[in-house]
Amino acid sequence: MQATYATYFVYYVLISSGFVNAFEPISTTFVVGSGVGLAAVGRTIYNYVHDGCDSKLIAFNSKGLEVALDRKLFGQHVASRVIQKAVTGFMNNKNPKKPLVLSLHGWTGTGKNFVSQLIAENLYKEGMASSFIHQFVSTAHFPHLSQIENYKSQLQQWVKGNVTNCPRSMFIFDEMDKMHPGLIDCIKPYLDYYENLDGVSYRQAIFIFLSNAGGEHITQVALNFWKEGRDREEIQLQDLEPALSLSVFNNKKSGLWHTSLIDKNLVDFFVPFLPLEYRHVLLCGMAEMSAKGLEPDQDVVDQMARDLVYFPKSEKIFSGKGCKTIGGKLDYYT
Repeated sequence: MQATYATYFVYYVLISSGFVNAFEPISTTFVVGSGVGLAAVGRTIYNYVHDGCDSKLIAFNSKGLEVALDRKLFGQHVASRVIQKAVTGFMNNKNPKKPLVLSLHGWTGTGKNFVSQLIAENLYKEGMASSFIHQFVSTAHFPHLSQIENYKSQLQQWVKGNVTNCPRSMFIFDEMDKMHPGLIDCIKPYLDYYENLDGVSYRQAIFIFLSNAGGEHITQVALNFWKEGRDREEIQLQDLEPALSLSVFNNKKSGLWHTSLIDKNLVDFFVPFLPLEYRHVLLCGMAEMSAKGLEPDQDVVDQMARDLVYFPKSEKIFSGKGCKTIGGKLDYYT
């Protein structure tokens, strides 16, 4: 019982000092609602107070990102080029006018989360484990429509608190296609061209949105190229981005539906992730075997890849789940 009282006392101190604004949504709930000991809470506070934006913890590796995208991301020449140029240009700009805002779109298993991981690994010493990365999953953090006003207030506090702690923070919003429309607009002021808001500058932060919305349009473009006998690598950003941003903006089931973030041109790039073909699945499989410490076996990977579901039904060109289930599938075939 004493530990519980101590926990509430510490939480009161955090509220009074403003530190609680920089806690993750799950972490805050954990501190308030559980009977954790004071020592555990103390470690959380210590980490928060002493992390800061230390150059020892943040160091952008442009070449590392370029190599990682080239060697580890398969079948995404458009996304790879856009991400490399956008992130490198932003990080090299000593006086950006606004935060970097990227919206990544495509079917599941095409590499959207993986790209976020590669950016993190080449920006923060601790990669995705860095305390400067804040990831939100719509269905987990914002599940109830009835609580949307509370979510807005909490989200504003979390963003403001963490950017106050470290201006070079990165925020990842996953499942944007499942987010309640209107919620994401609450952070619009932080993404705009303001020098600072209430003494806080957001210009060095990075915001990444991940969504399946727009996947149909991206797939149709890739399919049209295939039917015309054109090389997939001929697809350029301009073949996809204008219609992609419009389709996402008008998608009533998307968290970006009629959002001011798009209406006010605050999203720097809509990054399309193409559906993956059989040859890309093979590359994913070989890489996965290597990552598991196994000797890559072309025959095993080929058997696994052939048993996956491909679409459209008549042509069977694209993998239905991209490379998402390959790790589990290989366990069966090896």
